Amino acid sequence: MKSVPLSWVEIDRSALLQNVRQFRELIGPERTFLAAVKANAYGHGLLEIAGTLDGMPGVWLGVHSLEEASALREAGVGLPVLILGYVPLDGLGAAVRLGARLTVSGEQTVNRLAEICRRMKRKARVHIKVETGTHRQGLRPEHVPRLAAAILGRRELVLEGLSSHFANIEDTTDPSYPRRQLEVFTGTVAALERKGIRVPIKHMSCTASTILFPDTYHTMVRVGIGLYGCWPSKETYLSCRLQKRRPVELRPVLSWRCRVAQVKRVPRGAFIGYGGTYRTTRPTRLAVLPVGYSDGYSRGLSNASYVLLRGRRAPVRGRVAMNFVVADVTDIPGVRLEDAATLLGRDGEDACPAEHLASLTGTIAYEILSRINPLLPRILV
Repeated sequence: MKSVPLSWVEIDRSALLQNVRQFRELIGPERTFLAAVKANAYGHGLLEIAGTLDGMPGVWLGVHSLEEASALREAGVGLPVLILGYVPLDGLGAAVRLGARLTVSGEQTVNRLAEICRRMKRKARVHIKVETGTHRQGLRPEHVPRLAAAILGRRELVLEGLSSHFANIEDTTDPSYPRRQLEVFTGTVAALERKGIRVPIKHMSCTASTILFPDTYHTMVRVGIGLYGCWPSKETYLSCRLQKRRPVELRPVLSWRCRVAQVKRVPRGAFIGYGGTYRTTRPTRLAVLPVGYSDGYSRGLSNASYVLLRGRRAPVRGRVAMNFVVADVTDIPGVRLEDAATLLGRDGEDACPAEHLASLTGTIAYEILSRINPLLPRILV
């Protein structure tokens, strides 16, 4: 007999597909759409999201690690997979066997990859990451032609792509820094072409730049947070309006729910939770919820947020513990044992969005979503 979960994540398939359609309409049919499914598909479930997209023409999947690429192939997902992060030298052979594309930033990786491909009698497709101003993963522009020549000089390797990443496009309405980064990237492309090197796939665009700057599209765009129905930031939305662009109509894909584990009454003056940080001011009815910070529900939401029960807001009382949250349901009649409480997402006419939880904890929606415990079941609805 299959057990009923205490806490689960619902994935709205129709919302996901609508978001994909919105971005496909923006970029046009001639460009490839890379869906970023790293970090367990931003908390939504790697296999659930990839499985929904599998078979779509012109769609790639972007992962961070070899382990994520392996999980996709083991599940039978056939879409092209690009590993965006670093693959250790002793993992390159596994990546080649999976048929995954690799992001490279140095000759040591290229040399080892060529040796492995020679032994395996296989080819590997690689994408050079160009450093344009983020100053993390990537190769300085002046060094790119040399690495490109090294790749082209090895028949086991295919120079398939050139990529970069924006550093300051979501946190500001000033486009000057991303514009400079774009100039560096296009300048690198031009420098390669002057040497007779033409790279078929060029990609730099993220969700924000896909919404705001069509000149960043090149031949492929990478969409992450927008795929899941969230705007990258308030500044991105404001920039969209300032540019008099029609905002994309994004629908949040994820709802996180749990069962009420206990309903109890406590008197006026009762202290709730660790540290006694909340004290009731009236006879109070509480719902005990079996989730906590070990599941990704931030301790920073203590005495700050709300959950939804029967479509109404129930304030979080006391500290969020490792495995429990307590909500005040005094003003919500009829709450019973094992009712479904919504921690994140929509219930009826009301919602508790990831952006709201992020604002309360001083972070971003990306972190709120991606930190939801990957062991919780993801259910397509």
